[in-house]
Amino acid sequence: DRCDVAVVGGGIVGLATARSLLLARPDLRVTVLERGPTIAVGQTGHTSGVIHSGAYYRPGSAKARFCVEGRRRLIDYLNAKGIEYRIPGKLIVATRPDQLDRLRTIGDRAAANGVEGGRWRRSEDLRSLEPHVRGLAALEVPTAGIVDYRAVARSYARDFEDRRGTVRVGAEVTR
Repeated sequence: DRCDVAVVGGGIVGLATARSLLLARPDLRVTVLERGPTIAVGQTGHTSGVIHSGAYYRPGSAKARFCVEGRRRLIDYLNAKGIEYRIPGKLIVATRPDQLDRLRTIGDRAAANGVEGGRWRRSEDLRSLEPHVRGLAALEVPTAGIVDYRAVARSYARDFEDRRGTVRVGAEVTR
């Protein structure tokens, strides 16, 4: 029951970390310790499942780079593993005049970050996209998506265990 690396937490971050460790170093003995009764029962199991596009982050920042690259890599992984997801896009809507400058900033950031397909929408265009929205203007971001991150975590766990990793549930770490 000894290991070289113990990863605390069996959510998506812990499982992705453990999986990546064994991909890079298959000689390691890696164990994931999850205090819950199964994996992905904490934050991962309660997320809204958004696949972020990278529109909001300051251009050149680590968050912007990781979000855009991470989205691409996640979609590649989902396709390779046959995990269901949707890319319905999203509308970022300014509902008051004082929000228009912020909306323009988000649009500029999206373009600078390489977010594909962003389009400006006028108030009169919004109803055709979403009948219940009311706004002055919007940025349409067609690359935003939705996935069940519990399914992604389960897939990461299978990948990890297939590489001789060990997942222990009901294993609370106290020190």
